[in-house]
Amino acid sequence: MLENWFKSRIFFLITTIAVTFLFFIHIPVTSDTTLVPSGDESIIAPSARLEKLFDSGHFTEGPAVALNGTVYFSDITFTHESGMQAGHIWEYTPRTKQTKIFRSPSGMSNGLKFDDQGRLIAAEGADFGGRRLTRTDLQTGRSEIIAGLYEGKPFNSPNDITIDEKGRIYFSDPRYIGHEPINQPVMGVYRIDPDGSIHRIIADAGKPNGVAISPNQKTLYVVCHNNGTTNESQLSEDTSVYKGRMALLAYDLATDGAATFRKVLVDYAPQDGPDGLVVDKEGYLYVAVRDVTRPGIYIYTPEGVERAYIPTPNLPTNVAFGRGEDSKTLYITEGTSLQRIKVKKSGYHLPSE
Repeated sequence: MLENWFKSRIFFLITTIAVTFLFFIHIPVTSDTTLVPSGDESIIAPSARLEKLFDSGHFTEGPAVALNGTVYFSDITFTHESGMQAGHIWEYTPRTKQTKIFRSPSGMSNGLKFDDQGRLIAAEGADFGGRRLTRTDLQTGRSEIIAGLYEGKPFNSPNDITIDEKGRIYFSDPRYIGHEPINQPVMGVYRIDPDGSIHRIIADAGKPNGVAISPNQKTLYVVCHNNGTTNESQLSEDTSVYKGRMALLAYDLATDGAATFRKVLVDYAPQDGPDGLVVDKEGYLYVAVRDVTRPGIYIYTPEGVERAYIPTPNLPTNVAFGRGEDSKTLYITEGTSLQRIKVKKSGYHLPSE
C-alpha cells in the first residue's frame, strides 16, 4: 500500500515538473518537422534546412554582411521587457562560428546595411534609442550621425535601410514602440544624398518598414506593416487594435532618387504582413513575412508572384545574403535567433559583386 502511494507521488511530481517546464519554455510557431522549403527548385532545394547560429537574443533584427563576410545583426531589447537594456549589435563570424557583442548600447538599432566602402549604416529607433542614422568606419571604430533631424525635428523611429549604386541612402521612419513624442507628421521614407541633404520622398506608404532597391535601380520596394499602434509596450494582452494595411508596395525610382507609387505587389490582409526584405542578383525578392498561419521567407518575382517559400520556426524579422563564397547563403533573424539556409541564387550587394 505504502509502495503504491510512493509511486503515485513520484508520478505526480514528475508530471508536475514536466507540465511546468513546458509552460515556461518558448514554443515555436511551427514544428521543426514541417520546416521544409517548397516551390521553385531553381531557387531553393527542398532538402535545404535552416541552421541555427545564435539563440541568445531578445528580439533579433536587421542582419547585414560586411565585405569580409562577417554578419552583423541588431538585438532590440524592448526596455519594458528587458530590465532597461539599451540594445545590442552582435557580430557572427562564419569562419569561427563565434558570436560576440559588437556594440552595446546600440541606440536601439534596427536595420543595418553596409555601403560600398564597407561602412556600417545603422537605423536607430525609439524606446530610449537614438532616433537617427549613424555610419561607422569599422577600421577606426569612429561613428558619425548622418541623419538626426528633419526640418528641425527628430525622426519617429528609423527602421530599415537600403542604398543605391550612387551612394544614396533610403530609410523608413515608422513608430512601433517608444515613449517619445512623435515629431514627424507622417511615417515616411527618406533619402540621404551624398552631400548630406535629407529628403522625404514617400509619404503615402502608410506605415513603412522594410525597404529594398532592385538590381536595375528602377524600383524601390517598400513594406507597409501597420500594426495599429505606435507603442506596443502600452498595450495589455486584452487590448484590441485596428490593424491597417499589410502590403508589399513597388515605387518607380527615378535617376534623381525621386519615388512614384506604381502598384501594390502583394496584399496580405487579413493576416499580418511582411517586415524586412532583400533581393538577389536576378531581382527576386526574399521577404520576411510575419503571418502566424504561415511564417517564413516568401520569395517573389519582381511582379509579386510567389515562387518559393522557406518556413521559419518563429515570426521572421529580416534577411540578408552572404558575400563571396557565401553569396548563396541567406541569413535570417527570427525570434531570438540568427539562422541561415542555402539557396541557389546569389544575393545582390553593394559594391556589386
